Amino acid sequence: MTRPTLGAVAIGRNEGDRLKACLRSLVPLCERVVYVDSGSGDDSVAFARSLGVAVVELDTSVPFTAARARNAGAEALLAGGDLDLVQFVDGDCRVEPGWLEAGIAALQADPGLGLVTGWRSEIHPTASVYNQMCQVDWHRPAGPITTCGGDMMVRAAAFRQVGGFDPTVIAAEDDEFCLRLGKAGWRLMRLPVQMTWHDADMTRFGQWWQRTIRNGHGFAQVGAMHPPHFKRERLRVWAYGLALPLLFLVGLFTSPWLSLAVLGLYALSLWKTWRGLRGQPMAGRQAALLTLAKIPNLLGMLTYFRRRRRGDAMHIIEYK
Repeated sequence: MTRPTLGAVAIGRNEGDRLKACLRSLVPLCERVVYVDSGSGDDSVAFARSLGVAVVELDTSVPFTAARARNAGAEALLAGGDLDLVQFVDGDCRVEPGWLEAGIAALQADPGLGLVTGWRSEIHPTASVYNQMCQVDWHRPAGPITTCGGDMMVRAAAFRQVGGFDPTVIAAEDDEFCLRLGKAGWRLMRLPVQMTWHDADMTRFGQWWQRTIRNGHGFAQVGAMHPPHFKRERLRVWAYGLALPLLFLVGLFTSPWLSLAVLGLYALSLWKTWRGLRGQPMAGRQAALLTLAKIPNLLGMLTYFRRRRRGDAMHIIEYK
């Protein structure tokens, strides 16, 4: 059986040494590699070209999104000749040796698979509570899946069939793409293999807050496009981010017992979250931030609804 041909698309903006590690992990193992740059001010473009990587520099007059960057990279990659498979990876991730062969083998063995992914891990998980939260979020069970993150190996035919990523989706664009793949009849699989090493490099509360706003935007936008996806997340945001705070304020003016009851519900949520994280580093701090997260999530959801009502462009919400 002929081995499928593989190309890779890396996307980034001012990733510095993280991008260098990313491209070095791809170039020796892929037939072709394309790097898509979203207006970097560092030496990302020059470094990529020094490795012989094709570079696509996005027009800065059009709003950047990860989806737009991945589409531009795939277009340039596939225009260079026929490829069977495309590995997408974010520029702040290093690909683990052995992953590409594992992904190729899985897709070659099962023609019904449209996409495979693996495990992503943080390089420095305990450097901050925010990094540790990413580490917990990345670790998902292996097996059949409906969605995954942006590090993925996709069959080129499946990518073309669904028209790639939707460039108007600024967060959870990978979820949205995966959902369309599934609806088109393709199966998706997470392999029990280490795939990438991610460097979140989140050290400040403000970074986490902005990232969590972006997540809320994704809940609302992708949920509107593919109901009932993110239904549980949206309900929790409405309850803990809006309804309970309003009840607390009403209680301040009507009945202190109502406000105390609201605080009790938050305390219960905090305790249940902490219990689920027991054994993890900084479990208490993670639980507190996850409880608080419903507020910035709500801001992100409201941002999406405001943009949709006004017909505004869906600009990316940056946190780095």
